[in-house]
Amino acid sequence: MKLNKETYKEYKQYPEKVLQFGEGNFLRAFVDWQIDKMNKEADFNGSVVVVQPIEFGLVDKLNEQDGLYTLYLQGMNEGKAIEEHSVINSISRGINPYSHHEEYLKLAENPELRFVFSNTTEAGIAFDETDKLEDKPQKSFPGKFTALLYKRFKFFSGQKEKGLIIIPCELIDKNGDKLKTVILQFAKLWNLEAGFTTWINEANTFCSTLVDRIVPGYPRDTIKEITEELGYEDNLVNVGEHFHLFIIEGPKWIENEFPVSKAGLNIKFVDAMAPYRTRKVRILNGSHTSLVPVAYLYGLNTVAESVDHPLIGKFIKDTIYEEIIPTLDLPAEELKYYAKVVLERFMNPFVKHYLMSISLNSMSKYETRDLPSLLEYVKIKGQLPKRLVFSLAALIEFYKGKRGEETIKLSDDEDILDLYKTAWGNCDGTEAALKSLVTTVLAYKKVWKMDLNEVQGLTEAVTHYLINIEKLGMVDALKAVL
Repeated sequence: MKLNKETYKEYKQYPEKVLQFGEGNFLRAFVDWQIDKMNKEADFNGSVVVVQPIEFGLVDKLNEQDGLYTLYLQGMNEGKAIEEHSVINSISRGINPYSHHEEYLKLAENPELRFVFSNTTEAGIAFDETDKLEDKPQKSFPGKFTALLYKRFKFFSGQKEKGLIIIPCELIDKNGDKLKTVILQFAKLWNLEAGFTTWINEANTFCSTLVDRIVPGYPRDTIKEITEELGYEDNLVNVGEHFHLFIIEGPKWIENEFPVSKAGLNIKFVDAMAPYRTRKVRILNGSHTSLVPVAYLYGLNTVAESVDHPLIGKFIKDTIYEEIIPTLDLPAEELKYYAKVVLERFMNPFVKHYLMSISLNSMSKYETRDLPSLLEYVKIKGQLPKRLVFSLAALIEFYKGKRGEETIKLSDDEDILDLYKTAWGNCDGTEAALKSLVTTVLAYKKVWKMDLNEVQGLTEAVTHYLINIEKLGMVDALKAVL
C-alpha cells in the first residue's frame, strides 16, 4: 500500500496560500511541518505549492503521493529520548517550471497567494546576468521569482494588496535583503517599468531569517524497518530533530496572518535578528568548535558521548555558562534556556555526530565562533576565559596531527596546514620552542584578522596550557583546568 490521498483517510485540501521554492528535506521538515501544525491547531487553512528550483528534483515523487509524506521527529526533551511521527498534509502539489512553465507562471494569478518561502542553498540567492525575462524558465531562483512577480504585478495591475510576504530560509546573513536586492537588479537588467520597482518596494514585505533544525533526511539505513512499522510505502519519509527555531526579522503584524503562536511553534518575529544569530553562532556553533580538539584528544569520538562524559561534559557546560553567555546581549534566562536546549540536542541518541566531521576548517571556525567570545570576555571581565583559552591550546595541539599513535586526518586550507607543518616541524618540545610555536600561530593575521599576541597575557596562557597538554597529556591537563 502506497501513501496517497486515497490511502490516507484524513487527507484534506486547503487554499494555496504559500509558494515554496525548494522541495528538499529541510523545508519539508521545517516550513511545511509548521504549516501542517497551523492547519491542525490554528486554523491557518492554507496549503503549499512547491516549485522545483532546478530541473531535476522530487516534485514528481511528491505528486505521486499527493504531496503527502511521513515526518519522524527524534530527539531529547527534558532528558528523555523521544521519537514520534506523523503524516504531513500541507503540500497541495509540486511544479517543475522546466517542464510546466505556463503552470508555474499561472501561480502569479492566484489571488489567495500570500507567502513565499525558499531554500535553494547558500548559492541560490545570486544574480545571473545571463537570465532573460523571456527564458522559460530562467536559470537562477531569483530570476524565476522575478519573472513570477512581474507577471503578478501585471495581472493585478499593480494592486498593493496583491503583494507577497517573502521569507527566504537560505543560510546566509540578511537573506531577505539580499533576495530583494537581486530582484531589483533583474528589474533594472530587464528594463521593467518604474511602477514594478515601486510595487516591489511598497507592496511586498521581505523578511530575513535564522533557521535552526537538524534534518538528517531520508532514513536509508532503516527504511525497511520504518516501512514495516508504518504499514505503507512512503518514498519521501523524512527525519528531523525535535528542536526547531525560526527567527523572522520582519513586522509583527505578519503573525496575524501566520498564526505561529496559536500552534505552539518556536518562531519569533523580531526587529533585529543579529542578537539571535550571535547567540546561535557563539553558543551552539562556538561550543561545538571549542569542544572538538579537547574531546577528540581526550579519546572521544562523538558529540553525544563528549557531553555525557563527566569531565568533558563539565568542560563544555562551564564554557557555555561561565564564558560564552556572559558576553551576549540577551536576557540571561533566555540564554540559559537556549544553552540547556543546545546541550540536550548534543545528546540526541538518534544522531551520531562525529567530532571529526565538525573539525573541518577549525581555525576559521574558532575565529568566527569562539574568538569573539574570548575577546568580549576580556573586555568585560578584564581577564582571560581559561576554558576558551585552553580550547585554543588544544586546537594547536590538534593540528600537530597526532592522537597518541593515531594520525589525525586534518582538513583545512593548504596555507594553514603548511603553517602548522612548519611550526610543529621546527618545535623540539622544549618550553621555549612551544612558546615560539604559539607566538607564530597567534600572529597569523590571515585567519585571526589581528595579531593575537597583542591580547594581554594570551600568548603566555596558551603556551602554559600547551605545555601541560604536551607534558601531562590531555586527561591530566584538562583536570588541571577544571
